[in-house]
Amino acid sequence: MKKSNQKTRDTRYSSYLHPRWWPTWMGIALMWLASRLPLKLQWWLGRRTGDLAYRFAAHRRHITEVNIHLCFPELSEQEQQALVKKSFQANGIGVMEIGLAWFRNPGSFIPITEVHGLEHVDAALAKGKGILLLGGHYSTLDLGGSLVTEYIEADVMQRDHNNPLMNAVMTRARERRYGMVLDSRNLRGLLRQLKKNRIVWYATDQDYGRKGIVFAPFFGVAAGSITATSRIAERSGCVVMPFSHFRREHEPGYDIYFHPPLENFPSGDDMADATLVNRTIENEVRRHPDQYLWMHRRFKTRPSKDDPDLYGKDAD
Repeated sequence: MKKSNQKTRDTRYSSYLHPRWWPTWMGIALMWLASRLPLKLQWWLGRRTGDLAYRFAAHRRHITEVNIHLCFPELSEQEQQALVKKSFQANGIGVMEIGLAWFRNPGSFIPITEVHGLEHVDAALAKGKGILLLGGHYSTLDLGGSLVTEYIEADVMQRDHNNPLMNAVMTRARERRYGMVLDSRNLRGLLRQLKKNRIVWYATDQDYGRKGIVFAPFFGVAAGSITATSRIAERSGCVVMPFSHFRREHEPGYDIYFHPPLENFPSGDDMADATLVNRTIENEVRRHPDQYLWMHRRFKTRPSKDDPDLYGKDAD
């Protein structure tokens, strides 16, 4: 695998023996230990972790409150606040599940996992142009991605972690599950994999700044939405297939959904394409709205630079 960033993509553990890395190693050790606990206990600990974050992570709580207020105006103030708290709990469980994805064999969760729509993958691969799996930042991100590879062969695009040691652990774990781990900026590598009729996990549902975007609605709010998805599909001829993964609410278990490919995509109209992508992700989020990463400033970039910051100057 080509290293897109030598500093952050150094995955040799021998490079991180200096004492400055010891606190990170301690955190990794705690993640490993927690991953050995029974799943029900991990979910309980995850919810309590979310409760603590809800209470003390004021900035992230504020961002989540703004997002949910914007996206669910039909809910009462009490219902919105309940969803905010539930979202913190779901993402707390997601933190616990990172350890499961990195340090456990996801195959052990097959008995409590159900896959829906796998026939769409087989039909799309028969076209020979590759599949761009249109994912989203759900709280099951890491574990859901690992579970997917129990059923299909896939590659993944990732944004490298800011901590080089955490990035090394994350990348090595994903390399055990995926064929290739591509840097999120490595579009040439992505196109090469699609040309080989590979499946590549790809997410577009975050605010990446003002470059190469249109402002398409997401939950009825203008959101900076990248146009790269259309360019990739145009250049490669690949199938763009929505998929999602969620944990069950009332019993330990997971569901993975593969959906029919987007039709008439790309259409030649960037706004129409971005609107379709956003609406597709929005439909999945509505299945389990608490399991989405509402802590991200999805509406940070506004249509006009003179538009007010929806999150306030103190939100980071």
